[in-house]
Amino acid sequence: MIVLNFSHPLTADHLTQIETMAAQKIEQVIDIKVQFDNEQPFEPQLRELMTKTPLTSSEWQTKPLLVNLPSLNVIAALLLAELHGRMGYFPPVLRLRPIPNTTPVQFEVAEILNLQTVREKARKER
Repeated sequence: MIVLNFSHPLTADHLTQIETMAAQKIEQVIDIKVQFDNEQPFEPQLRELMTKTPLTSSEWQTKPLLVNLPSLNVIAALLLAELHGRMGYFPPVLRLRPIPNTTPVQFEVAEILNLQTVREKARKER
């Protein structure tokens, strides 16, 4: 599995938690720094961001990918639309949560959300 990390760095503990939850070995972590200029349109910045993701068209469609979304909701929404277009389905995403009573604040992997399954369930509710 390849982890596309569009957020804060993932620790060794995070990667172990992910492998346990996913029941898959992580082959690679691709860290993509996300920093958009609020004074500029976001779509061209998304295009630039995607050039930093070193996957081929075939890899987008065939490799098992897990995504750690950026924190800003609008960028995350744009990115999900882009990923769906490249992959043909919604990718699974990580949800991190703060560990209570830690100073400085530390995070753990809370769950892996299968967005495609959520989409398929929602279609049945139409």
